[in-house]
Order: sequence, then C-alpha cells, then structure tokens
Amino acid sequence: MGAPVIAAEGLNLTFQTADGPVHALSDVSLAIAGGEFVSFIGPSGCGKTTFLRCIAALEQPTGGTLSVNGMTPDAARRARAYGYVFQAAGLYPWRTIGRNVALPLEIMGFPKDEQDSRVARVLEMVELTGFEKKFPWQLSGGMQQRASIARALAFDADILLMDEPFGALDEIVRDRLNEELLSLWARTGKTVCFVTHSIPEAVYLSTKIVVMSPRPGRITDVIDSPLPKERPLDIRDTPEFLALAHRVREGLRAGHAYE
Repeated sequence: MGAPVIAAEGLNLTFQTADGPVHALSDVSLAIAGGEFVSFIGPSGCGKTTFLRCIAALEQPTGGTLSVNGMTPDAARRARAYGYVFQAAGLYPWRTIGRNVALPLEIMGFPKDEQDSRVARVLEMVELTGFEKKFPWQLSGGMQQRASIARALAFDADILLMDEPFGALDEIVRDRLNEELLSLWARTGKTVCFVTHSIPEAVYLSTKIVVMSPRPGRITDVIDSPLPKERPLDIRDTPEFLALAHRVREGLRAGHAYE
C-alpha cells in the first residue's frame, strides 16, 4: 500500500482561553488510506470536529505532524484537495440550488459551461436533478443536505470531509441518506472522513471506525470493519454488525478511563 492520504503523528492542539488552556487533542496518531470511509465517534467535545478542522486547515495544531495528500493541510487547502460538508447545509437562501452548488466553481474561475455540466452531474449523483431552479427554502432538510454534499463534490476533490451532516435529521431520512452516501462513495472511490455521534451510523457506513475519548481527545480504538462493502440496511440486524457495535460501545466506555 502507498503512502496514506491523511497521516497524523503525535498530534496535539491546545486552545488558549481566558479561563486557561483547553486541551482539545492529545497525541493523536492515525493513517488513512485512499478510498477508505473513516468515521470518528466519541462524546461531545472529544475533538472529532477539531481533528476534521485540522485536516481542513481551519485549526492549527500546537504539536505533532499532519499531512494531507503528502502536503501540509494549508497546502492541501490551496490545492483544493478536499470538499467539506458541515453540520448545517449552509445554503444561501437567495441563490437557487444550482447556483449554490456552483458557488465553489465560480470562486475557482471555472467557465460557465463547465460549471453547468458539473452542477448537472453532481445533482444527478445526489438525486436532485430537476431541482436546479428551486430555492433552499423549497426543499426538505434532507434534500438541502444532499445539495450541500453536491456542492462539496462539484470540484471533484479526492477527499470528502463530513462533520455530522445528518445529525439533525429524523431517523427515516437519515437511513435513506446513509444508503445514498454509501452508494455515492462506492461510485466515486473518494476518501471520506465522517464525524458522528451515532454508533449504528458509524458501523453501517465505515471501513474504519476511530473511537475517541472525552477531552483531551485521544484515540482509544481503531476498528477495521469486517463487513462487506455492499451493505443493505438490514445488515444492522446481523450478529456481525451487533458485535462491531458492541466493540465501539466498549471503546467509548474505555475512553472515560482517561478522564
């Protein structure tokens, strides 16, 4: 196997606040290979999103090393190596869905005809063809999140960073979007880093599950999933799935030993 797409070694991040230092990440070491779907799970405030933001060069580590596609995170950001999907869809209400999806392409200076072709392609990928001229307020929450994913896919980066994108959705919609995301990942072969608080979601989606402890965020377990790549929803009722979920739960419990 070649060099990892994302590699962290001894990563630390401490925020300086008026009330004293806050240790967000402590000695985080992790290698993520190209094409993996890696979920990060842990209690609130454990550093899951902070680690994702370090990958995206939105936060600066205070110790250790981190590389993205063999570059520093800042160089990877300038090279547009990743798309980022936030917890909220973050669509501009005055722009149509098509123009929201096209926004990064406009910023990057893509010609108008290429913008249009890319927008059409990614909207088809997330099953939103025909909604180009709708405004965000005319779409359901789940459809807005699909548009947000399409926007992150529009410039065809190899890495997709997803910060709990389905956390605010009801269970039925979440199940549907989990299925769609797995299908999208299988078709594109992208490397996905996915933050979640849901054990079933982490187990269902991932090839690798990273379990983190309460602050300061440490990795307590890295679990390579034995589940097949093709995963219908009813795989969640199988003994293999339940055993994997149990190991994740035990890892979360073990994390409290660090407190």
